[in-house]
Amino acid sequence: MTAVKNALDRMLTWMCVVLFAALVLDVAWQVFARQVLDSPSGWSEELGKYLFIWLGLFGSALVFGERGHIAVDFAVRRLPGALQLAVTVVVQLSILAFTGLVLVWGGYRVTALAWDQNLTGLPVNVGNLYMALPLSGVLIVLYTLYHLIRILTGAERAVDLDAEPELL
Repeated sequence: MTAVKNALDRMLTWMCVVLFAALVLDVAWQVFARQVLDSPSGWSEELGKYLFIWLGLFGSALVFGERGHIAVDFAVRRLPGALQLAVTVVVQLSILAFTGLVLVWGGYRVTALAWDQNLTGLPVNVGNLYMALPLSGVLIVLYTLYHLIRILTGAERAVDLDAEPELL
């Protein structure tokens, strides 16, 4: 199971690198075309928006895989071990429910609704671009299940007690 997660991490990392590089090239072209050629490119602006959305969604899935998302755990750290575990399980199940409902199911529905809509600036359908929602949702669900199983089996701590909370 860990080998599959590590392979998925590597794939997502490279996907994010490629999306980021494409976004940088796209925005550089857009600035060059607008400022130097004095002929703004319509397609590059639209492509930049969708690249940014895909990068944000897949980047957030990658962060979930590393358990690097924001966790306000100063109160949970003060609880006994059994309560820390219970709170962590409830939080993981909440993430699972939210992601399943909003990103996977809602993303699928919006993708299906927009599948036949055409974009004016790009030769693709809107539905293809909205696929980032259910795909990233499935990835977050998989990562959440992975961490939930590891927490329940004791392979992972419910709360990282070694990390020092940052004070402003």
